[in-house]
Amino acid sequence: MNKQAKLYRWDDLPIEEVKTGLGRRIITGERMMITHVYLDKDSVVPWHSHDNEQLTYVLSGALRFWLGDNGEQEVVVHEGEVLFIPSHLPHKAVALEDTLDVDIFCPPRQDWLDGTDAYLR
Repeated sequence: MNKQAKLYRWDDLPIEEVKTGLGRRIITGERMMITHVYLDKDSVVPWHSHDNEQLTYVLSGALRFWLGDNGEQEVVVHEGEVLFIPSHLPHKAVALEDTLDVDIFCPPRQDWLDGTDAYLR
């Protein structure tokens, strides 16, 4: 089996406009996915959960998360901070300012790849 590495440049990838105020770029392998997510101030990521483990690393801006069945855990993730979200933990977020974050998923988010992520659109 001949496996090869592949180099990506974020600026070469198109931004998918998921909805007004929220766009993303996706790079995926067989067992992991990394994304740039661009959120305008006050943009909302609605309540959802997924089988995938998630790391959210804020490069610029800030995101307020509510986590748990009833949003009992509230966390603000600032520039330079990383939030780990385990599998199946319900969560939602709002951008407190214009924000760029890196989301890493394992395994890849199939709903993001095939466009069945209706909760987000």
